Amino acid sequence: MNITIISNHYYPEDSGIGLYSAGMAEFLARKHNVKVIAATPYYPQWKIYAEYQNRALFNKEVVNGVEILRFKQYTPKTPTFMGRILQMTHFFMGSIINAFKIKKNDIVIVVMPFTISVVLGWIVKTIRGGKLWVHVQDFEFDAAFETGISKKMGLFPKMIFGIERLVLNCADFTSTISNGMLKKLTSKSNSEKFFFPNWIDFSKINPELAKPSPLFDRSNFNVLYSGNIGAKQDWDFFIDFVVACKDIRKVHIHLVGEGAKRKEVVEGLKNCKNCSYHPPVRYEELNDLLCNADLHLLFQKDTVIDTVMPSKILGMMASAKPSIVTGHHESEIKSDFEISQGGFYYSGSDKMAAITSQIKNLIENPSDCVITGRNARKFIIEKYAMNIVLGQFQQDIEAITNINY
Repeated sequence: MNITIISNHYYPEDSGIGLYSAGMAEFLARKHNVKVIAATPYYPQWKIYAEYQNRALFNKEVVNGVEILRFKQYTPKTPTFMGRILQMTHFFMGSIINAFKIKKNDIVIVVMPFTISVVLGWIVKTIRGGKLWVHVQDFEFDAAFETGISKKMGLFPKMIFGIERLVLNCADFTSTISNGMLKKLTSKSNSEKFFFPNWIDFSKINPELAKPSPLFDRSNFNVLYSGNIGAKQDWDFFIDFVVACKDIRKVHIHLVGEGAKRKEVVEGLKNCKNCSYHPPVRYEELNDLLCNADLHLLFQKDTVIDTVMPSKILGMMASAKPSIVTGHHESEIKSDFEISQGGFYYSGSDKMAAITSQIKNLIENPSDCVITGRNARKFIIEKYAMNIVLGQFQQDIEAITNINY
């Protein structure tokens, strides 16, 4: 089968959507012919990677059996709402040329964001045939509105959501990564829908293989946030949390990552000696980082409900360490924690006291950390293992293309 994947984020981006798009493409390439139309890598630094800066506007490479067609898109230094719109538009215009380089196609899989990439998928389908499958990793416009980026733009958000619905209805099939997001997708598209969650290669996030991380002092209780430092998280609460933990003995908080809010957050923490900032670690070092923390953190805004299912949750839980997460009281993460007993979820205006109390309890009762962490890893392996999730996805696309193997 000839498969075309269109994904703004792709290898060598080794976090979030780039990691999952590459994993999907390489898994399918074991059996099928896979080509990818992608942007030039820039995330999470919001800067074209150094090794790609001198490459041509259009360039091609082959990685792990996958042919990648790239366009060097405009990338804003600061990812404002309008900056992202410009980036999407530029990527779309350049990638039209790459779309015409596809000679055979049985199915084109478009990964959102970017929403406008669905039109690229429709072009490939129109000129080369096949089915169009849209996979939603992130409802980018919902996230922008819920986090306040576009609240002052009048009727513009309404127009954008109308265009989004029109574009999504070009697809033959759609999918997304959580049941909550699947409900949202139902309100936006009339196409047949599939649940296609992100996955974890638990052989690579494995506490039995972890070496000591140089970032941690083992005499401390090390609390970790690792990931994108962007607008989707509640950084005001994070800073307040760091301040609230100053009087909890031996607690040290580590902020590891990059993103649009990094400078602002680090500046807000400059007087907090109980918190350290570190740039992102290489993927090869991620297992050591995650598995040597004593506790993981993810503070989402209470207004955001399953617009985004954070992929970092899978790594946090696979590390066999407990997690504390905040967000909307109806979040799917809350449900997963309740089922697995693998983490602690808080929402509402009075959550700070409950969180600090929970941390004190974990310090005083280390066996609770062990039990909660084991529960988390067991749940992830049983529900989100890579071969299970991608194997089912491969079966689904083979079935809908009516090609027998």
